[in-house]
Amino acid sequence: MNSITILASDFYLPSKEISNDYFNKKFNIDENWIEKRTGIKKRFFSRSSICEMAYKSCKNIAENEKNINDIGLIIVATTSTDNLMPGISHYIQRKLKIDECICLDILAGCGGYPNAFDIAVKYIKLGEVKKALVVGVEKLSDYINEDDINTSILFGDGAGAILIGKDENTSINKLYKCKIRNLAEHSEILTADNKNKKIYMDGTAIYKFAVTETVRIVNEILEENNLKIDEIKYIIPHQSNKKILDSITKRLNINQEKVYTNLSNVGNTFCASIPIAVSNLYKENKLNKKDKVILLGYGGGLNISCILLEI
Repeated sequence: MNSITILASDFYLPSKEISNDYFNKKFNIDENWIEKRTGIKKRFFSRSSICEMAYKSCKNIAENEKNINDIGLIIVATTSTDNLMPGISHYIQRKLKIDECICLDILAGCGGYPNAFDIAVKYIKLGEVKKALVVGVEKLSDYINEDDINTSILFGDGAGAILIGKDENTSINKLYKCKIRNLAEHSEILTADNKNKKIYMDGTAIYKFAVTETVRIVNEILEENNLKIDEIKYIIPHQSNKKILDSITKRLNINQEKVYTNLSNVGNTFCASIPIAVSNLYKENKLNKKDKVILLGYGGGLNISCILLEI
């Protein structure tokens, strides 16, 4: 069999914590306004570089890896890099002291982590590499327009990493399916550029896109694999905001517990949000063998991505 399994995961959050109090005072708003509107209580801003954050999310994984050179691919999903070359993945390779490695940084919007994950899976299944380190990292504090209340209250910095490889139990065929699509004709509703270092977002349009396309792609992948939503342990979405996540939950007609969120304590970290959430689930002992989960990405591009994965 050619099954893919998660071998390890971890995350890194900067030490500088930004509570809602900072923005309450800045915008002169009620102390509960941000949490009610977004579900966010705090976020983190980094003093170190985006490369260093990415490395720190991988450090413990690498230290527990018996043969570091089994990692043949490092792929990083981000939207906020300043490094055109060498990329963040190259920095990680050097810091981890991996002799030879394929290094890729990808830009696939703020929900781009499943895109990177699926590329890594394909490299492994084709036999090109034995293991792959899939990293999501953002330093959105560099891109925040602090005078824009609609965006500045949402975003934070962070990094998450997942190490994947073939399952050693070759008699088991674990389920793995992926669907990715892009709606480029509507890309102007969420943009960011390195020149002005500002994020622009049409919140109403993003909400409509997110709650419509996520539900559609989840239902499609379930139907194509003859599964019911009740058979899924967790949907692990990009942690955008509470309003979107609540609407996805309602439209899928499922309990809130099935849609995992750590948004309140982390904020919206774009590409880092899914691997941080996966790492949280493992640390909380909420994932077990044979559990089926869905990784759900959505955002700039407009990109929508859905992975059905058996743990």
